[in-house]
Amino acid sequence: MNRLGRSGVEVSPLGFGAAAIANLYSEVTEEQAHEAVAAAWQRGIRYFDTAPHYGLGLSERRLGAALREHPRTAYTISTKVGRRLEPAQDGGDDLADGFAVPATHRRVWDFSADGIRRTLESSLERLGLDRVDVVYLHDPDDHAEQAFREGYPALEQLRSEGVVGAIGAGMNQAEMLTRFVRDTDVDVVLCAGRYTLLDQGALVELLPAAEERGTSVVIGGAFNSGLLADPKPGATYNYTAAPAELLDRALRLKSVAVRHGTTLRAAALAFCAAHPAVACVLVGARSAHEVRDCAHQFTAPVPTAFWQELRATGLLPADAPVPADQPS
Repeated sequence: MNRLGRSGVEVSPLGFGAAAIANLYSEVTEEQAHEAVAAAWQRGIRYFDTAPHYGLGLSERRLGAALREHPRTAYTISTKVGRRLEPAQDGGDDLADGFAVPATHRRVWDFSADGIRRTLESSLERLGLDRVDVVYLHDPDDHAEQAFREGYPALEQLRSEGVVGAIGAGMNQAEMLTRFVRDTDVDVVLCAGRYTLLDQGALVELLPAAEERGTSVVIGGAFNSGLLADPKPGATYNYTAAPAELLDRALRLKSVAVRHGTTLRAAALAFCAAHPAVACVLVGARSAHEVRDCAHQFTAPVPTAFWQELRATGLLPADAPVPADQPS
């Protein structure tokens, strides 16, 4: 288990991202969702991340139900604030936001202190818990002023009251997360998609700043929404069709992996975990099979020669830490 910053909260090196079990893009049955969480537990995963945004609360309900059979002190759970859910009666579905669920609610951006407390209370009710361990400000990209002026101080207050153990921000960009690391006292930031074998944007400022400040980083989107899991025509990158040049790069990475007797999935996960500021790599899975595969790939050895070839051919920057750099 790795500690998040200076908090007392610990996470497993591999975490379970619970967006997929909330019918991300297509339906996942209750049984499949429960089996996915159970498989994560069986493979030693003890950190679970969710959010109200995922399936309009479905992720929180399913995750809470699946974890109910385990002692509360045996796992770490995080959720997010910034999108309040309000009842809606327009009908239809939520596929425009990526989830195959009825549009029973609508999302309202709200990074106010009151909004954050109300959102967290609703999350606890859906989870069936009296506390969560970590709370992230969720995607404050277009709401920076309110997030820093009202949202962050509200989280700091919740932490000082002991309501939550660790606080942070979760985004699909590195620039504003760097500001959180430098200008606030967050324990952790969740960076999705900006530190992968295809995108090392977080290496420029975020990861060095986090290492310097003692702030932990959780990496999400290690497969860039699919391209690094299975590079082929039609694969997705950042939730849209992968550009031709990135598909070509991913296929080159895969060919190097095959040549060295490993898999691109194993290399993608190992790369994310190798940076000293990274406490956990989150993987999203919609089935027990996907969880077991991710857990297997996460522990699979990746030959030193693989990393050497990536650097030699320019497929990976020389300053990006890799497992081979670490003393055995």
